[in-house]
Amino acid sequence: MPTSEATTRGVEVRVESRYVPEQSNPDRGGWLFAYTVCIANHGRDTVQLVSRHWVITDANGETEEVRGPGVIGAQPVLRPGESFEYTSACPLGTAFGTMHGTYRMVTEGGEPFDAEIAAFSLSTPFGLN
Repeated sequence: MPTSEATTRGVEVRVESRYVPEQSNPDRGGWLFAYTVCIANHGRDTVQLVSRHWVITDANGETEEVRGPGVIGAQPVLRPGESFEYTSACPLGTAFGTMHGTYRMVTEGGEPFDAEIAAFSLSTPFGLN
């Protein structure tokens, strides 16, 4: 499950994660995972991503929630047929975990809705989960 896909009101969110060994330090309890997100507007309305809400769960069941404006400093506007892609990272205190969440979208007419980000795994290639 290092990839996920969900569509809400024509907004498709695809995520692919990967372990970043060169920036991890397992001996000190630190693993870094990168994830690439592609948000595509297959709907009829122009939409803007205004905020994010992530739920990050490690292998011990510890959960952290992250909320904030936009993504990577941007609040992209997507017209029908357009997409936006970005890569970010998540530090974790265990060798595997999961992430899921929502993007708050607003239509051109001012109607807000939450686009689902389906769960995906954060896992080292040698991790057992």
